[in-house]
Amino acid sequence: MAEPTAISVDVCIIGYGPTGVTLASLLGAGGISTLVVERQGAPYDLPRAVQFDDEVMRVFQTIGLADRIALATHVSPGMLFKDRDGRLLVDWSRPMEIGPQGWHRSYRFHQPELEGILRDGISRFPSVSVRECREFLDATQNDAGVSVRLRNLVTGEIEMLRCRYLVGADGARSRTREMIGTDWNDLKFRQNWLVVDVCLKHDMPELGDYSVQYCEPERPATYVRGTGNRRRWEFALLPAENPEAMAQPASVWARLARWVTPQDAVLERAANYTFRAVINRKWRQGRVLIAGDAAHLTPPFMGQGLCAGIRDAANLAWKLARVLHGHSSSALLDSYASERIPHVTEYIAQAVRLGEVINTCALESVTNATPAPQGGMLMQTIAPSLGAGLAAGWTAPAHRIAPQPTLSTGMRADDAAGYGFALFARPGLAVPPRENLTVIRDAAVQPWLDQLGAKAAMIRPDRYVLGAARDEAELEDLLAAV
Repeated sequence: MAEPTAISVDVCIIGYGPTGVTLASLLGAGGISTLVVERQGAPYDLPRAVQFDDEVMRVFQTIGLADRIALATHVSPGMLFKDRDGRLLVDWSRPMEIGPQGWHRSYRFHQPELEGILRDGISRFPSVSVRECREFLDATQNDAGVSVRLRNLVTGEIEMLRCRYLVGADGARSRTREMIGTDWNDLKFRQNWLVVDVCLKHDMPELGDYSVQYCEPERPATYVRGTGNRRRWEFALLPAENPEAMAQPASVWARLARWVTPQDAVLERAANYTFRAVINRKWRQGRVLIAGDAAHLTPPFMGQGLCAGIRDAANLAWKLARVLHGHSSSALLDSYASERIPHVTEYIAQAVRLGEVINTCALESVTNATPAPQGGMLMQTIAPSLGAGLAAGWTAPAHRIAPQPTLSTGMRADDAAGYGFALFARPGLAVPPRENLTVIRDAAVQPWLDQLGAKAAMIRPDRYVLGAARDEAELEDLLAAV
């Protein structure tokens, strides 16, 4: 029997979905040797996630793919909540202009197409490699690194891998999480839904561009306008219903009849899902970490499932790079979970609250709801700040996503900053040169500094605020943190 093949890299990522490929791209941008291990031999070719937001598009911008991805998306005008008689209950419209983060607020996409673009982009990073058709078996770690066993699903051979850090982005049934320990914080939401994807045969403008939540006690349902001719409906399943029977074509078309018929559309997929709201209490054990669905699961009502995994990747990648380059101790990695767990928990809690609105029409339970024109309700989403973690200088503005203005050169601020720290500063503020720091004094950043009441603000590589400076002492503290 042949000896196992040994491979040595800085980071091994288990899972090549959107979270894994984005993490690999960010590590590649940081020059970190990375191996991605994937069980499947090709991307899953049916739709799953359908929405991401402007913060996620900024991450795609960081890896140099946002403009290409934007061409494959549809900008969403928002979501409407209606009762059984079609009356508007909640108008959750999104602004259609470019927002403070330099992108639209909400995008619809086709996941196989998105994954294709992300995977194609990996080839730009010579430090990143991918091994498909590999099953993750197990791993052991010590103070020096992690030893990983894989099975080649084509040859059946066992392959050995040695890495300094192992990241599990291997989904809800994560084997990597077993090394850390599965200990869910359960937000007590569990429902069975039928998800149906169709491709229209002809234009049906009457379906509209808005997503629609049908708050009907008999059967809550959701309509989502996808890219091109793709449309999705989701239906809550009743306790007495057989999920497999409900997914049969005849039953699916009966559910769709009020909107489309087989003369209007082709049925692409009908799948049953159990929507859950859980967050694992621990995301790191020594040199092993988890991200994406391995770390948390959310109901889809906020469209934040994929977004949460991409945020995990953005938060973790630059910290791993700093540790691996010797700029920080491994203690920096503790801030990954301390920052991300409260953030993702708040988003999932919001999704649960929306689910309660959809399922019970109890509008009085909606957070931050105010009367809207036409007698409906206008709901504003609260974008949470990160949990306790990294901060320096004047810390009041820390832990929130920074804006991304377009500079006087026409360049977006993130592009000018590159994948590193950026200091937004007032003209004339003396800043000593520092490696891996870009100073931006453009007039476009001044209104935000005015709003903060600060002379400068330090932006992390994941575009969150590290802190601000109102005087020289706070500026020195900011610079020392970099």
